[in-house]
Amino acid sequence: MSERGRWSGTYMTRPRAALALAMAVVVALLAGPTVAGASSAPQVNYQAEASFSNPPAAGTISEPLTAQPSQLGQYGYVEQEFFASGTATAFTATSMPSDGQWSIEPKSSASYRTRIIVRRPKDAAHFNGTVVVEWMNESAGESAPDWDYLNPMLMRDGYAYVAVSAQALGVDGGKPILGSPGGSSGGLVAADPARYGSLHHPGDQYALDMFAQIGRALHTPKGSVLGDLHPQRVLALGESQSAFYLTTFADAIQPKTDAFDAIFIHSRGGTGASLAGTSITSHSQGPSDLRIRTDLHVPVFMFETQTDLITLGYAPAQQPNTSRIRTWEVAGTSHADAFELGAAASLLGCTTPVNSGPQHTVVQAAFTAFAKWVVHGTPPPSPPPFRLAGTDPARLALDAHGNVIGGVRTPAVDVPVSTLSGAPPAGASDLCGLFGSTTAFSPATLAGLYHTKANYLALYQASLDKAIAGGYILSADRSALMAQADQVQFPA
Repeated sequence: MSERGRWSGTYMTRPRAALALAMAVVVALLAGPTVAGASSAPQVNYQAEASFSNPPAAGTISEPLTAQPSQLGQYGYVEQEFFASGTATAFTATSMPSDGQWSIEPKSSASYRTRIIVRRPKDAAHFNGTVVVEWMNESAGESAPDWDYLNPMLMRDGYAYVAVSAQALGVDGGKPILGSPGGSSGGLVAADPARYGSLHHPGDQYALDMFAQIGRALHTPKGSVLGDLHPQRVLALGESQSAFYLTTFADAIQPKTDAFDAIFIHSRGGTGASLAGTSITSHSQGPSDLRIRTDLHVPVFMFETQTDLITLGYAPAQQPNTSRIRTWEVAGTSHADAFELGAAASLLGCTTPVNSGPQHTVVQAAFTAFAKWVVHGTPPPSPPPFRLAGTDPARLALDAHGNVIGGVRTPAVDVPVSTLSGAPPAGASDLCGLFGSTTAFSPATLAGLYHTKANYLALYQASLDKAIAGGYILSADRSALMAQADQVQFPA
């Protein structure tokens, strides 16, 4: 009998008027047209695997949008691109309860050919046995936000990484819901017809099964797609819009396909993506308090920022931790932030400082704990959720400095030098509203809180060491964080 997806106890062998607007900003790009000629009521092979092939020699890899420099060579990593093809199934739900235990049936099938980007250790001896598969984000053109947030940890620890062009916009183009530098995206096909002209995406109603087929194929990859690496486990990953898709994936597709050994859902809202590939306004994406089903045989980790809980409506979907489900609500964070945006924040028209909170460092620790859970069966820490000041509508409880109470604690909020908010600043655009804000304390406030810089640094260090001991920050980030604290200017 296959061991895929079974949990041994020690080892996994395979395993919510502003709120609606903000949700639409993040997840309205869920559309995919019905495909002419697609077959109806197909016979579905839930165990189907994608086939991989090499792209044409013409052109070069069209890289995901990023504000971060490449460090592949520094860490001994190589990058390659492959095409993934097969016949995918679109599904319809026969029931969509808020507990996540959805029932689905096949609706139609269609062929596809998309691309994947592989980043892996050049030396197989550095490979830790885990392949991380990211559903690339299409909110402002194709990007891989979790590759940015999770590095250098992923490369330092020897993960193999696969980025998937899972949605139609990335392949065939369209207008991203958050806009793009050129106003629209032509997709890969228009960007480089000689290289990508053979790609074909049948519509986002097929994306879930496409992703599953690619995940399954990576367990035992044929050819050179992972070089000489031999995977022991394959994990799914996605942030923002992609996290909405992975929420639906966990509740509807994973139980059927057993495609991944675990799922990491980064910054979801209160609902999921539509099985039909239609926008949120169709209300076909399910309940606004959608939870992750508790009968999955694989671990599911949810990483939530303050923006996600309130603006994106995750609060009604909160659920208790279980032996298979963990949620970290991280204090001082916003949906996207200064780390992810880099210099692009000003280019996007944001006129106030965006959130500069601890998401980058905490998400690396979160994923490390998640991976240990998968490999060794050791559950991640179970921090308290944010404290709410009200539930209808949901409101976060804030301390005297305007920072949230509860959640994962770090020096950024426990020894603060600013108010770190996930809420949209007054007058912010829909886009910039997703980036929260940073309001620095005045010199008088700093002096009143800490008296001297030395006292501040001592308190910061104690808080940092506590966060590291609790598993919420990696020890590898200690020196860099202390150096950042040392840059804080105090009055003479």
